[in-house]
Amino acid sequence: MKILVIDYGSGNLRSAAKSLEAAAKLTDKNVSVLVSDKASDLSDADKIVLPGQGAYGDCMRGLRGVDGLLEALNSAVLDKGVPFLGICVGMQLMAARGIEHGDHKGLGWFPGLVSGLDPVIKTLKIPHMGWNNLTMVRTHPVFEGLPRDAHVYFVHSFAYQPDQADEVIANVDYGGPVTAAIGNGNLLGVQFHPDKSQAIGLKILANFINWHP
Repeated sequence: MKILVIDYGSGNLRSAAKSLEAAAKLTDKNVSVLVSDKASDLSDADKIVLPGQGAYGDCMRGLRGVDGLLEALNSAVLDKGVPFLGICVGMQLMAARGIEHGDHKGLGWFPGLVSGLDPVIKTLKIPHMGWNNLTMVRTHPVFEGLPRDAHVYFVHSFAYQPDQADEVIANVDYGGPVTAAIGNGNLLGVQFHPDKSQAIGLKILANFINWHP
């Protein structure tokens, strides 16, 4: 199995790749993890991972700035149905729009909007940074086998606002519900960082490796 981690200049790529390699050892799969910015490498990928950190608009510009990458990504994920995982800003880019430092068009795979966190409890700090437990909204194979109080690691100031309730897999409580995971078909996105979430994160990544949408 070839897992492609897309390099579009966002950083945090090596951490994601190393965690996928560690998670692969929890499976019975023979896995190779490739970090690449070449559109041609998407054509034979069995799974695709899009990490992300930084501002929404900068990350979209990074994707668009690599020759042929955006077209190859849409072809692999939307046309061929290759299982896809977006992490943090990589999840946010799956949205139609993001309004971080301007109004930016996203990948448009989900109809919702990415906007700034606005917790009801005004003493809560922005960015939301640290460990919080997931609240599962619905079942999903990539989240199977997790403990009820599964804690994962978040670092973000913006969050996905769902357009449709059935997009959401899990929330986190940060002065009100905040979208922690979304999914539909072969598409999956997580706002938290599996690569920084220790055993729970490795379990989620191992489930992703085993996942057959």
